[in-house]
This record gives sequence, C-alpha cells and structure tokens, in this order.
Amino acid sequence: MIDPATFCGDAEEKLRAEVPGRAIVAASGGIDSTTVALLAERALGERARSIFVDTGLLRAHEVDKVSAFFRESGLHFEVLSASDRFFAALDGVSEPEEKRRRIGETFIRLFEAEAERFGTDRLIQGTIAPDWIESGGSLRDTIKTHHNVGGIPEDSRLVLVEPLRDLYKDEVRAVARFLGIPSAERQPFPGPGLAVRVNGPVTPDRVRRARVANAIVEEEVERAVATGEMKRPWQYFAVLLPVRTVGVTGDNRVYGEAVSVRIVDSLDAMTAVAMDVPRPVLSRIAERITRELTQEVVRVLYDVTDKPPATIEWE
Repeated sequence: MIDPATFCGDAEEKLRAEVPGRAIVAASGGIDSTTVALLAERALGERARSIFVDTGLLRAHEVDKVSAFFRESGLHFEVLSASDRFFAALDGVSEPEEKRRRIGETFIRLFEAEAERFGTDRLIQGTIAPDWIESGGSLRDTIKTHHNVGGIPEDSRLVLVEPLRDLYKDEVRAVARFLGIPSAERQPFPGPGLAVRVNGPVTPDRVRRARVANAIVEEEVERAVATGEMKRPWQYFAVLLPVRTVGVTGDNRVYGEAVSVRIVDSLDAMTAVAMDVPRPVLSRIAERITRELTQEVVRVLYDVTDKPPATIEWE
C-alpha cells in the first residue's frame, strides 16, 4: 500500500514538471478524476481548468450531485453540456467496444476544442491501473476497452498526463481520504455512463429507462444499508437488456424489456463477488422497477456471476 502523503508530494512535483503552462482536467465526478483534479489544482493553481461533461448518459440528478460533490471537495470546475453530440456519436451502435471507442473519441474532440480555447495541449485525466490493464496492449488481452485508454484516437493533438496511472482503486481512495475528499467510498460509475448499462442500441428513451431502474437500485440498496439490512456493496446498479419478454399488466398480456440487477463486493475492481442480497431487498427493487416503468420493463433478474468470469459492468 502506498503512503498517501508521499504519493501526493511526488505527484504534484511531477505535474509541475509535465505541465509547463496550462492544462485542462477531465473531471467526471468519480473518485479517480476528483482526486487527480484536486492534485492538479494543488500543483498548478489557476493553470488547471477542470471540466465536467454532461453527456446525457448520466444517472438521475448526476449533474447536481457531482457539482455539489466538487464544491464540497473544494474543487473549482465548470460544466459542459454535450448530450446531443454523444447521442449522435452512438446512433445505431450496439457493439460494446464500438460504443466505448466512440464515446472516448467524442470526449477527446470536446477536450481538444476546450484545450485550444484555454491555450494548452495538456489533458490531465484519472486513468488508473485497471483501466490500461483491462484495455489490453502488448501481451495483454483486451477485457474491455476503457474509453479513456483505447477510446483515444491516434490523431489526437492532446498530450495526456496521468498521475494515478499505477494506482489501484483502493490506493486511490486512500489518497482521496488524505486530500479530504468527502465520500471517498463513493461507488464507481463508468466513464461511458449509462451507455454501457444499456445493452444494445443507445437511444434517449432506453437511457431514460436505465436511469430510472438504476436510481431505484441505488435508493433501495442505500436504504437497506442504512437500516442494517445488508452491508454496503462496492457497486450496485441496473442494466437494461436488449430482449423483449412477455408480462402481464392487469388482465393484459404485454411485451416489455428486462432489467438485470448487479450488486457486487470488491477491493480493487480487478476481482469481484456477487453479493448474497436479502430477498426482501431484491423484491422491493423488482416491484418498484416494474411499477415505475409499467409496460416498459416487465422482468427483473439478479446477476449472481463473480468477476471473473464476468466483468463488473456488462459492457
């Protein structure tokens, strides 16, 4: 395990050496990017500009929650709205790797434009060890392309700066706690957002369904944790599946989509165990999803697969 104080001192010194002028910071609101954004601000002051992109693929109330989280963390930031660009890039795309590549390129093109306006070619981002390990390369197989690694186009004009590149998630959280970031145990959320929790085509309507289902899972799990019904998981969310399944509403036979619920425990995201969730919690989740998405989602499944053989996210 690293020593957070030593790591921060070394990282800030390295940032000043790698960024002679200004830099923009990709700040998604997760622990990795928030940690790197605060390190950049400590090292560079006003020469660092943190940008949070509203992709249209975020969870319910994510922009407000992330903005409040940044303010509580003491981070200076700005929000860039770009949902139209991301949905246009994903139009007609179902293949998971292609989704990640297109999302990664869309992020980079946005950051290239913002970097040019800010007078820099440096992009600081919160890449950590599992990102580049799982993205493959050299002698490593590709488990899944992380948008901030394999999604970067070869002709990008940006110079990447990645202070957390050799850290694992538990080490990043230790650094975050040292920096005074609140809620350092905040559950991970993938950079591509709900696009990788919408299996199959990504449309505004399907993202809306995934957003509702995901919010229900989070609310019910957090309620169960607060009451002592279960321990806090590492990650908990819903995935909208690209299947049509029969259901019953009143006396009517209907066809709707299915949702899979994923609740896992982990230490560093390299391995994970599907949790044994109390049946009443799962029942409340299923009842709310099918009620709040009446005739849209008619079946709720629980994913009991560990990592490996599965990954934590479905795509």
